Amino acid sequence: MKRLLLCMVILFAYVSLYSAKKVKLNSPDKKTRVEIDCGGQISYSVFYRDRKVLDDSKIGLVCEGDVTLGSQPDIISKKKKLEDEHIVSPFYRFAAFDVSYSELELRLKDGLSVKFRAYNNGGVAYRFVLDKNTDVILNSEIAEFNFDKDYTVYAAHTTGKKDPYAMAFQNTYEVNKLSSLDSSLIFLPITADVEDGWKVTITESDLESYPGMFLKTGDKGNGLKGMFAHYPSKVDYYPWRSQEYVTQRESFIARLNGKQELPWRIISVSEKDADMPVNNLVYALASPNRIGDYSWVKPGKSAWEWWNDWGVYEVDFETGINMDTYKYYIDFAANYGLEYVILDEGWYDGKKGDMLSVIPELDMEELVDYAKSKNVGVILWTVFNVLDQQLEEACSYYAKMGIKGFKVDFLDRDDQEAVKMVYRIAEATAKHKLVLDLHGFYKPTGLNRTYPNILNFEGVFGMEEMKWSSPEVDMPAYDVTFPFIRLMAGSVDYTPGAMRNATKKDFQPIYSNPLSQGTRCHQLATYIVYDSPFTMLCDAPVLYEKEPEYTKFLSSLPVVFDDTKIIDGELGSYIVTARRKGNSWYIGGLNNWDKRELKIDMAFLEKDKQYKAVVYKDGVNAHKQAADYKVDHLEVNSESVLPMNCASGGGFVIKIVER
Repeated sequence: MKRLLLCMVILFAYVSLYSAKKVKLNSPDKKTRVEIDCGGQISYSVFYRDRKVLDDSKIGLVCEGDVTLGSQPDIISKKKKLEDEHIVSPFYRFAAFDVSYSELELRLKDGLSVKFRAYNNGGVAYRFVLDKNTDVILNSEIAEFNFDKDYTVYAAHTTGKKDPYAMAFQNTYEVNKLSSLDSSLIFLPITADVEDGWKVTITESDLESYPGMFLKTGDKGNGLKGMFAHYPSKVDYYPWRSQEYVTQRESFIARLNGKQELPWRIISVSEKDADMPVNNLVYALASPNRIGDYSWVKPGKSAWEWWNDWGVYEVDFETGINMDTYKYYIDFAANYGLEYVILDEGWYDGKKGDMLSVIPELDMEELVDYAKSKNVGVILWTVFNVLDQQLEEACSYYAKMGIKGFKVDFLDRDDQEAVKMVYRIAEATAKHKLVLDLHGFYKPTGLNRTYPNILNFEGVFGMEEMKWSSPEVDMPAYDVTFPFIRLMAGSVDYTPGAMRNATKKDFQPIYSNPLSQGTRCHQLATYIVYDSPFTMLCDAPVLYEKEPEYTKFLSSLPVVFDDTKIIDGELGSYIVTARRKGNSWYIGGLNNWDKRELKIDMAFLEKDKQYKAVVYKDGVNAHKQAADYKVDHLEVNSESVLPMNCASGGGFVIKIVER
């Protein structure tokens, strides 16, 4: 009997100890739940509406000497809190928005804490926090994402051949079962279709002084695991533009400050596709504004010469990187109310890598003064490491001259040193009141919240790809896929505006006079569908000038909005986005190559008010002549339902103002 009692006491103690190491965290609305198990290696699982959407997934940090933080952890304390946040979000898809979440912080004995958050409406996030007295060499991070089934996923793979961690973060999506995915690295965000219309998207936020996360197929058949670029030990430079690239890496991924917060890992559940493009978790989890007053930051549109290959004609001067050409672009920008002109690659000698040495064909001060007289700002293109190597001198010099900002290009990596470089540039440019457009860049991780002078990010298979991509590349399909996935991470510099438009049958890559895939109204709609507070008119001014009414309408479209709704859409098929600026609404619709009939429900308009609508839509012959479009003028109200015929690769834009 005594032996039986002793066994029962031991069993009870074991069960109590095990139970103490299992913790549940529910979102305030009780829809989202994360269950954390600290019995061995820390693991977690995610539930939404009591359905498991992510199976047990291990997390941890492997330090120098193969010491794993988070293995057999001793929990010192548990702290829970509920938070309601009102977040003001300049130059974003909303002027402001609210989030509600529950947070659990587990403090562990080994100088490590882990925070979990469960958000209303399907969001879960976790991050590690170091609290050590010495620096830490981190060999790797354990980050598993295990699903309960072999789901279909939408994955964009690295294009880096020599170094898979070095590339422009631009690719179309592989749509495949988890078990059949290409084995190459996947860059974020990635989305899994977990059936019943639900999607699970994985990404990260608040990436600072740490390498960005990639994924690849995990050790379990239905899983993915985090992969990270190792710390660079040697670099070299491409001679034609002095671009830095890594030639050798260390055996570890990061050197960490003993007191450091690591990035938030995000797992977001969407019940319907329309929820995805307006998911705010990345922005909400990022560090708040560090620059203070941002009233000087000016979003807008820019005339741009690179995509059209300086393609001005019907003029009496030879076009190229010279004063006459750029004054022409400035005049065009001024005539149509564009805020900016970009001087892309070639205004300084790339081989020298010296931004302060302008080529003799340009008088930069004269050009900036000319633009200023026309109320047009000048943005200068440069390479990340070139700017970084003369950061204070270049920022000070060009800010005093009147330059408004930099388009910084060819980072093409996100190892720890690359990410630190980005923060240095963001900080210095903000100090000198210069805006940034980041190209050749990894996915957004909320940096535009921390530094509101960062107006846009590339990290997209954008219009530049049409200059060299084969006809087999399906751009209209991509155009209605990435808004549901990539836009969850943040805004996108897709560089739209093509005036030469091609049907599926007619498209071919042309470098100097490039075509778009799809209709003219497909191009127009990208200005509304895509979050893009700094965007381009990518084609030659002469082409816009031949269609002044169209160009006036395009130029009048806002780039920042007070409210955004996805009123219809299906990932990979079509999307209809409505955005409000003041009292006016703008609706943009994009279609894949399948002809489609839609009904645009105006129920979001205020009741008992009458509105005027201008509609740009595919012309009756747009399936044969992709540039064909029609303009209608209508009266609408909240009870109106507009039929909309979208051509193959088509689109539409509706501008709605109160009568």
